Amino acid sequence: MSIDIFGFRALWSPFYFTALVLITVGYFMMVTKFRDRFQNSSPVSLKQVIYFLLAMVLLYVVKGSPIDLLSHIMFSAHMFQMALLYLVIPPLFIIAIPKWVWRFVLEVRGVKSLFHFFTKPLFALMLFNILFSLYHIPLVFDFIKTGMLVHAGYTVILFTTAVLMWFPLVNQLPEHESLSGVKKVAYIFGSGILMTPACALIIFADSPMYDTFTNAESWASAMELCVPATALSGLTLSGPEMFNGLPLLEDQQLGGVLMKVIQEIVLGYVLGVIFFEWFKKENGGGSEIDPIPSEFQTVK
Repeated sequence: MSIDIFGFRALWSPFYFTALVLITVGYFMMVTKFRDRFQNSSPVSLKQVIYFLLAMVLLYVVKGSPIDLLSHIMFSAHMFQMALLYLVIPPLFIIAIPKWVWRFVLEVRGVKSLFHFFTKPLFALMLFNILFSLYHIPLVFDFIKTGMLVHAGYTVILFTTAVLMWFPLVNQLPEHESLSGVKKVAYIFGSGILMTPACALIIFADSPMYDTFTNAESWASAMELCVPATALSGLTLSGPEMFNGLPLLEDQQLGGVLMKVIQEIVLGYVLGVIFFEWFKKENGGGSEIDPIPSEFQTVK
């Protein structure tokens, strides 16, 4: 059965799209018209603008497009969504925000000390991976997926801790640099290792683990998070198998594989960038870690 039966609002999230457009407009106003209100501000680079727009497009793709609806129907879509949301989007945002904005925020009373504490490399790495692993314990997963406020809150917390985890690796502020080249390599390997147990549990399970993808009643409760009640009221649904052609166990295993493969691709790419930047630094170049190392003109 086609997911079109859930309606335009469930498929394309127009209110979420509007919110992202307003945030994008706010970003451009801040880095252009209101830039002079920030101390030691400078023109934002075209590279940063591209990163910000890419991050916003990906945010809409994973949380506003039909992928978000599919993430409540197919476990593999859920894991693909999480991989982009926590492994790809945070480093783009960190680099897209100008240094002078970061400095302005970190000078706010109380923020600097808290931020310094939560971005300590080992702590930030452990915090995100513990929360990620807890999320995928079946009892916790099913509880979060069936509560609107709990699901929204945990998603925000996970995204925030993902930003904190990525900050020591791609941060552009020299005064907040906490990892050297060799330590960054160790950090990347540590990140890959810490996510492995949760992915392995999902991949090698001998039966489907989550009620919200196997139990019709739990699944219906989970669907209420992304489908308006008016769209659900006239439908008779027996479960996600109505829309998912994959057997439940294979869909679950595919989800674990997708998460791990995307993580390895992202971390492998960043590892290559770190070696590139190390080589450039040793030969008298800069030392900023940038997922796409290239030079662009500035935007006035």
